[in-house]
Amino acid sequence: MSEQVIVEPAPAKLNLALHVRRRRDDGYHDLETLFAFARDGDVVTVERGPAALTITGPFAGGLSNGVDNLVTRAERAFCTSFGIDAAHAITLDKHLPVASGIGGGSADAAATLRALARLHGMSVTDERLFALAATLGADVPACLLGQAALGHGKGDALAGIEGLGDMPALLVNPGVEVSTAAVFARWDEEDRGALARGDTLERALAGRNDLQPPAEQIAPVIAEVLTALAGQPGVRLARMSGSGATCFALFGSFAARDEAARRIREAAPGWWQLATFVQ
Repeated sequence: MSEQVIVEPAPAKLNLALHVRRRRDDGYHDLETLFAFARDGDVVTVERGPAALTITGPFAGGLSNGVDNLVTRAERAFCTSFGIDAAHAITLDKHLPVASGIGGGSADAAATLRALARLHGMSVTDERLFALAATLGADVPACLLGQAALGHGKGDALAGIEGLGDMPALLVNPGVEVSTAAVFARWDEEDRGALARGDTLERALAGRNDLQPPAEQIAPVIAEVLTALAGQPGVRLARMSGSGATCFALFGSFAARDEAARRIREAAPGWWQLATFVQ
């Protein structure tokens, strides 16, 4: 691949656990969350050329390529912040559902920042890049880091943790979009406690997603997805990610994951699913 064309993966983000501790005065919430990333997701390609955003892939129809797109906002913010006087042609190959709790837009913005940094000879670990990512959304810094992490504050204060070593996983979305703002608005404001200690999987198993009950109030089908996932043989953990509606299950073997995917596909052929690995 030419050095003038940068291809960056934008993998799905999973919240293995998400504890909401309190509502802040600035309107955000203090969180404790375990971030992990799948191997698969969207793909962002950036090259020098006439300014344009082209969106392809199975979920392209749900997005605008205008100035409000988070990829476009990331490109403009990068150029403004670092004094880049250049135009970029960007292609977003969209494979993750929109507004689905797995960081699709945030992952796309983060991949755009990484691609632009590489294109212009900048380190992707530059602290200024993470500061810029935080202005684009609470999940963008975690997606920019792109590895298992413990998130505090709005989720953008990050500390690396041990990953899950490519644990087999199945992601399922019932085909509904859930508003993050609407889910947080229904949170009951009860602090149910901090994340447990232990290794990453132990902490996830002992944890919870405090946004799951309000998300289920908005989209009851989420409970159906979780029941379907939790009932599969070989499941280690089944949980909703983020503010929903995508749910995931971690499995002890590839065979168990693939059999679960087959069963759920037969029972609910209209649900989107992705058989992948969580790093």
